[in-house]
Amino acid sequence: MSDVLQALLFDVDGTLADTERDGHRLAFNKAFAAAGLDWDWPVDLYGELLKVAGGRERIRRYLDEHRPDAAVSGDTDAFIAGLHLSKTRFYGEMVAAGEVPLRPGVKRLLLEARAAGLRLAIATTTSLENVTALLRQCLGHGARDWFEVIGAGDVVPAKKPAPDIYRFTLETMGLRPGQCLALEDSGNGLRAARAAGLPTLVTVNDYTAHDDFHGAAVVLDHLGEPELPVRVLAGDLGGASYVDVAALRALHARQGHE
Repeated sequence: MSDVLQALLFDVDGTLADTERDGHRLAFNKAFAAAGLDWDWPVDLYGELLKVAGGRERIRRYLDEHRPDAAVSGDTDAFIAGLHLSKTRFYGEMVAAGEVPLRPGVKRLLLEARAAGLRLAIATTTSLENVTALLRQCLGHGARDWFEVIGAGDVVPAKKPAPDIYRFTLETMGLRPGQCLALEDSGNGLRAARAAGLPTLVTVNDYTAHDDFHGAAVVLDHLGEPELPVRVLAGDLGGASYVDVAALRALHARQGHE
């Protein structure tokens, strides 16, 4: 007998909101300018850097591969950490200004899931500050408490595609993988969730549309709304035109019998 769905585990960047291209990327560029650097991350380059999980890790990759001769004053780790702290501040300002909206269907699904008694959690590589800023602006000041666990930032040593953040979240909630469903947007996120044993729904974005999503329960363009039907890119949503709790329960049940 398969487990009954008890919890939804959400990624953040690209899943809850389209944060990357016109959010984090622009915040990085603002931080570079504020530091007097002539660095600029255009859309295509940032897409390349997104293959690396974590903002500090992306700065390091950029230094290693694109600016190997850059003069860094003082300790490199401290330099990168300072840039990332500045970037986080700029990103928070952008979120507070309403410049980073939620993706279609996200708020509706969260409200429906809470009403249905499903437990909610977040499993992400982005910082806790970024997560709480997004939740507060897009869902209200009490929204952080909607989520039983917020696994974020450096709470685990290895970032996605390692499964550590999902394993941490499952252990903290006292749940088995088969009792949950992960919601992701990228190949790295899918690999992390699947390595933790989680059935996974994927909603793609411009940066991840061509990722390898082998093993996903279903791949969609977004979660949809009653007036905005989804497009199923792979897998089976059971005939539903948008993602609601009933569709998730049915999807989860099908995964348990495969």
